[in-house]
Amino acid sequence: MYERQFTGEHYLVMPTVGRRIAALPPASFFVVSAIFHYLGPSFAVLLFAHLSVLGVTWLRIASAAVLFAVWRRPWRLVPILTIRQRWVLAAMGAVLAGMNSLFYLAIDRLPLSTVGAIEFLGVVILAAAGARTPRNLLALLVAVGGVAALTNIRIVNEPLGFIFAFANCALFMLYVVLGHKIANTKIGNARNDTESSALTGIDQLGAAMLIAAVVATPFGIWGAAPVLVHPTWLLWGIVVGLCSSVIPYVTDQLAMARLSRATFALMLAILPAIATVIGLLVLGQVPTVQDLLGIGLVIIGVALHQDRRSPADQPRIRGVAFRAWR
Repeated sequence: MYERQFTGEHYLVMPTVGRRIAALPPASFFVVSAIFHYLGPSFAVLLFAHLSVLGVTWLRIASAAVLFAVWRRPWRLVPILTIRQRWVLAAMGAVLAGMNSLFYLAIDRLPLSTVGAIEFLGVVILAAAGARTPRNLLALLVAVGGVAALTNIRIVNEPLGFIFAFANCALFMLYVVLGHKIANTKIGNARNDTESSALTGIDQLGAAMLIAAVVATPFGIWGAAPVLVHPTWLLWGIVVGLCSSVIPYVTDQLAMARLSRATFALMLAILPAIATVIGLLVLGQVPTVQDLLGIGLVIIGVALHQDRRSPADQPRIRGVAFRAWR
């Protein structure tokens, strides 16, 4: 079902589903992303007992690439991308491959909470770079305090694990920067408005995931080979790819298209808080008073923050991100 939407210069045919998604608050995308952000690793842990760490990483990336290929057919981008846009997608693909590999290598050696806390350091830097008002700086400090209360960083004798964790942190920063650029970039060489509107940030993400699969293949395909004779392991790998690299990254794109980079970075502070809630509801892990304090501080910090984008920017950004959802 479609409707016509006036953009200021002309009318575009917009799927009703896209209009409804555009009306959702950005925070809703974070909730979905956070839930699957922690479901994915829980499924991956089941595979670590059967496959190498890089084998699980490759299976995750390759599964996500196949899902994106079937859903979005991202190769349609090739004829109309500028050289600069192609380089951005190539960089994003390399970052996705490296980030996912380093994250799994780190959590294979360090507690997940430690790796998550180190990863958040990069988010703090990005949020601080955009905290140009006293209110937003206060919001950042409150949110960081909440994350510090939630995360229990254990110093263990695993220097290689910390190297992987900090390298993952650096690549996660690049993921946020490049992802935000992709989410807010209009395809430059589109021949007409219909074609341009049909190619969203999600299509570009799909193309980047195909590149990531190519980059990761030499390092992980042999570690994933046992799935050829174990269909159950292959199925788990597909589930990991869906939960870790499709649903969270897609919802990230939807949020990035509506928020400034600094605001997006700050809102990532809700991930540890949601993890605590999931632990209570799914695993029966009752939060401590310190955990509840941390959740409260994160909520206050996110509520205090104000996105510095002007209201005039919002309709344009929604148009780029949502009008071709299908």
